[in-house]
Amino acid sequence: MSEHIAADQLRLFIERIERLEEEKKGMADDIRDVYLEAKSQGFDAKTMRSVIRLRKMEKDARDEMDALLETYRNALGLN
Repeated sequence: MSEHIAADQLRLFIERIERLEEEKKGMADDIRDVYLEAKSQGFDAKTMRSVIRLRKMEKDARDEMDALLETYRNALGLN
């Protein structure tokens, strides 16, 4: 009997994961559509992705990254 219950639980977990994967795919498609819409209005998607990545970071981590980038740019004469 416990094997039957475990199989039912496993099936429920698998089905939940499958539904979530479908939702995730739908969300990814929606995000892609927003980038395409922004691009059609003249915005650069690559830069937008960078800004989103920066907004996810803590301020201290952003500041550290900016300082390192500045240091590397100076070392390479890119300023």
